Amino acid sequence: MSLSEREQAILDFERGWWTEDGVKDSMLRERFSCSADDYYNELNRLLDTAEALAYDPLVVRRLQRARERRRRMRLDGASESGGLQA
Repeated sequence: MSLSEREQAILDFERGWWTEDGVKDSMLRERFSCSADDYYNELNRLLDTAEALAYDPLVVRRLQRARERRRRMRLDGASESGGLQA
């Protein structure tokens, strides 16, 4: 199975969205006609596919690492706050 044009566009967008003028959420709505939540759900699903990795390994690995860092921070924060309760 290959990536759809939309999936390719999402990875292309993630490759360099910060070089464009504008707020990312606004660009997402304009370019992909969806909310930021829907976009990120689609992106996260896409990051777990072999097709996305084959299409743009640098972007996919960078985003996977960032996602894993965020997960670790949430887990570490949850375990730390659990120890602070009286």
